[in-house]
Amino acid sequence: MSQLYKHSLFIFFSFIIENYYIMYRTHTCWELTAKHRWTQVTLCWWVNKVRNLWGMTFIDLRDRYGITQITHNPSNSSVEFPDIKSEYVVQIVWEVIARPENMINKDMATGEIEISAIEVKVLTKAKLLPFPIVEEPNTSEENRFKYRYLDLRRRKVLDNVLFRSKMLTFTRNRFSEKWFIDVQTPIFTVSSPEWARDYLVPSRINPGQFYALPQAPQQYKQLLMVGGIDKYFQIAPCFRDEDPRADRHSCEFYQIDCEMSFVNQEDVYGVVEWYLTELLPVLSPHKKITVAFKRLTYRQAVDQYGSDKPDLRFSMPLIEMTQDFAHSWFSVFKDTVAAAWTIKAMKFEDKLLSRKEADALTEEVKKSGAKWLAYLIFDPEWIKGSIAKFLSPEEVELIKIKTWAKEGDTILFLADTYDIVTKSLGRLRIYIRDSYLQLDKNDLSFCWIEDFPLFEMDDSGKLDFCHNPFSIVKWWAEALKNPNTLEIYSEQYDLSCNGYEILSGSIRNHDPELLLEAFKMVGRWEEEIKQKFGAMYEAFQFGPPPHGWFAIGFDRLLMILKDEDNIREVYAFPKSGRAQDVMMGAPWYVDQEQLDELHLMLNLPKDE
Repeated sequence: MSQLYKHSLFIFFSFIIENYYIMYRTHTCWELTAKHRWTQVTLCWWVNKVRNLWGMTFIDLRDRYGITQITHNPSNSSVEFPDIKSEYVVQIVWEVIARPENMINKDMATGEIEISAIEVKVLTKAKLLPFPIVEEPNTSEENRFKYRYLDLRRRKVLDNVLFRSKMLTFTRNRFSEKWFIDVQTPIFTVSSPEWARDYLVPSRINPGQFYALPQAPQQYKQLLMVGGIDKYFQIAPCFRDEDPRADRHSCEFYQIDCEMSFVNQEDVYGVVEWYLTELLPVLSPHKKITVAFKRLTYRQAVDQYGSDKPDLRFSMPLIEMTQDFAHSWFSVFKDTVAAAWTIKAMKFEDKLLSRKEADALTEEVKKSGAKWLAYLIFDPEWIKGSIAKFLSPEEVELIKIKTWAKEGDTILFLADTYDIVTKSLGRLRIYIRDSYLQLDKNDLSFCWIEDFPLFEMDDSGKLDFCHNPFSIVKWWAEALKNPNTLEIYSEQYDLSCNGYEILSGSIRNHDPELLLEAFKMVGRWEEEIKQKFGAMYEAFQFGPPPHGWFAIGFDRLLMILKDEDNIREVYAFPKSGRAQDVMMGAPWYVDQEQLDELHLMLNLPKDE
């Protein structure tokens, strides 16, 4: 092939590529400013709005970068505008002109310019949308999710997608700079008894056998430590069959997953605090840390705030008063003490509670098992409330001293088992926060929760792991001698932020014999452990290093930073509150041929 021919081909294809590109667009919205005046540009955008005023047509065009306005005046333009409606995709060749000083729109990035159209084409038309592309469309969440590709055109939704991308990039860059190795662990793995129900995948090649989608990269990342990869991280997809709620997405979620060799609890804390204090100034500079990584034990958190993820942006601690009523005139309190149950109080500051409000608070604590809610109101005129007539003057004075009550305050009381009292008052504390307090969403309160119990009693009264079964036991030699297994603690830790758990982690139990001992205490024997965790148990025979981990809930942290009340809003394609992908129609039935291929037979409940 001659050089001349090659050169001719190069020129030809360069011309085609160049003109193909120009045919669609030369700029995006945010690029056009006053410096482009008197230049000719080609853009392809969605029509955001069309207005006809004073015989002229004003069209706001929108892409993901912003909005630019074009003006068409038929009296001084020979260009014929086609019929254009909202959400049409149009291509416009135009000349950029500067706006007069008195017409500059400082609220728009492109507010210094206007467009004089030279050529206008409609590339695609749009039928009437199921909801308007506005800041707050008057439609249901389910409808937005069904047409999520339209919902993504809204700036608020798009901003969350862009923020997520920035946070992903920031996270990967920062951990890579600290010598963490990004390892992608398998998605198809083995079912193991961990936190929640597995999602199972039947194997066609191995009939009757199933893969499980990982609830977390639990075993793989520990095996990486045995393999010598001492600092691992991954933005890991996790799959759990749990009921959705405002801070928990259906089916799948992502976490910043880390495992490190030769670390103790303080080392892990250092990495987490470094990451968060580096992240905030870059991605959310308007946020400020008002409680900087306070530390509470699990018992302290539950005892003082009724929760293992306390919101410390406001006070309202739970005040212990059990023994103060051991000889009370009030029989309910006296009987509670005699039964070795618990009485706690909580101050609702600067609030004279009405009967209607008190009834609403009572209904709230009943959701956590409490039967009633007592209250005492320090009214400026006289002390009143549901238990005022049952208390002696000395008891009222003692309550005032212990709770630091003043005129205008209401003191709330619960008397029941310790678990019901703490759980109910913890719930009530958050209800009061959401219903009455005006907290600054830009304030962030971080709190480490430490020393979780290793064991708990399940609903059937059987001993089981409370948190993570692979955690090292604190003071193991002494713990084995403790007859009360519920007082055995582990080196497990959570990090809470504004009432949400955003991180879990622990120092691992890397001794295979001690690991077996812990499992035996909950009734699981060596053969079961080898079957369920065979690869890890065998790997631990070959010199595992001491190691620890943490996992930050990526989506939940993003939800807090973006001031969203529901975690579904931070996903590009979220599941609905009923664990459905209403856009794609999943889950859905499969045909019999597919079931036969997988050797599966359905046993559906009969219609009533």
